[in-house]
Parts: sequence; C-alpha cells; structure tokens
Amino acid sequence: MVEWTEKERATIQDIFSKMDYEAVGQATLCRCLIVYPWTQRYFGKFGNLYNAAAIMGNNEVAKHGTTILHGLDRAMKNMDNIKAAYTELSTLHSEKLHVDPDNFRLLSDCLAIVLAARMGKNFTAEIQATIQKFMSVVVSALGRQYH
Repeated sequence: MVEWTEKERATIQDIFSKMDYEAVGQATLCRCLIVYPWTQRYFGKFGNLYNAAAIMGNNEVAKHGTTILHGLDRAMKNMDNIKAAYTELSTLHSEKLHVDPDNFRLLSDCLAIVLAARMGKNFTAEIQATIQKFMSVVVSALGRQYH
C-alpha cells in the first residue's frame, strides 16, 4: 500500500480541482498519439489519425482524452486503495481491449508534460514528484490484471 502525506493529498486535490479536463485531456491524449504513434492502433474507430493536425482536430480523441482524465477521479477519491478501485478498468483493458500496459506509462508521462506546460513555473519539482507518484500508482493499478 502507498503512503500519502497530507501535502501530497492536498496537492493532487488542488491540481484536479483547477484542471480544465477537456483541454488537458485532449492535449494529453493527442501528445501520446503523436509522440508514440504505435498507440494509435487502439483507436481505429476514431477515424483519421494520419498526422498531428488530424489527431489534434479529431473530436473522438478529444472526448476520449476527457474520459481518461475523469477516470483519474476514481483514483483521487480512492487514494488509499487505488488498486481495488481500478480492478474493473484493468480487467477491461487487459482482457477485452488488449491494451499494452506500457501505454499507461506513456500516457502518464504525457500528462506530466501537459501539466508542466500549463502550470509553468508553478509546476515545481515537488509537484512533479507528487504527480509522478500518483500516476505511478494509477499505472500500476491499471496493469495489475495483466500479471
């Protein structure tokens, strides 16, 4: 089990309370699909993903990016047992969607980059460490059913 300090809990709550889910979600998923093009294979139903402009202008990508970020609300509300909170999503991604679990880490890295760009100088090393810790636990929980 992961131990969270009160400051870490407050930092996570603060970041998500101020987050523009639609903009950050879209930017995060777009970045992932552009930087790691092999991740596009899971989004064949989204239509044209042939280049960066097409990805950034794709409404389905934008919607799914928002969905992904709202999925992090589950972790935020269950910080003391994120693995249990993500059992169903882990099973879905492993058994039905067959998503390579490394893609969760790639998306997590993209989220950190997007947050850093949006927060600027306010994205301190301490905040990054907290986000990285939080997302590492989420990534681990999502990959749990793969083992």
